[in-house]
Amino acid sequence: MGKLIAYNFTTLNGYYKGTGNDIGWHRHGEEEGNFAADNLEAKATLLFGRVTYEMMASFWPTPMAIESMPEVAKGMNEAEKIVFSTTLESADWENTTLVHEDLPEAVRKLKAIPGKVMTILGSGSVIAQLAEAGLIDEYQFMIDPVAIGEGTPSFQGLTRKLDLKLTGHRIFNSGVVLLTYEPV
Repeated sequence: MGKLIAYNFTTLNGYYKGTGNDIGWHRHGEEEGNFAADNLEAKATLLFGRVTYEMMASFWPTPMAIESMPEVAKGMNEAEKIVFSTTLESADWENTTLVHEDLPEAVRKLKAIPGKVMTILGSGSVIAQLAEAGLIDEYQFMIDPVAIGEGTPSFQGLTRKLDLKLTGHRIFNSGVVLLTYEPV
């Protein structure tokens, strides 16, 4: 059986993105970059919704990304990627597959592959839909020491209570805290 990890960063007041999809408040220094590079070495398949995919695909293959964060850029560009969208017509970033079918059903099929490890990066609507369907095995939230006035809540659209158990934590020098949870 495969494993599905949800990874996102959030503000202290629970937003994973600000107005206009702004994520400029996120503190991603060297230590966080090393953490991201280490996680990418695990070779998990990366899952995205359309908005996050377009943002990631417009940055990670660029010379700026490769120069500023070479290990993370290498991992992002080489990773197997799946983007779930009903509106996107093509996905040109290397190693990307576009899936138009029902999100929970597609993920159930992927999780049926023995040893398959997948990580949802960002993609709040994907996280909420898959949390609702009970398909996420682990949640990793990097909580930035910042609050913003408006934005999109991390679990926007969730209609049921989601009970979680803390299984790990890490404090970065920037003040960012990583909290890891599993469903109860």
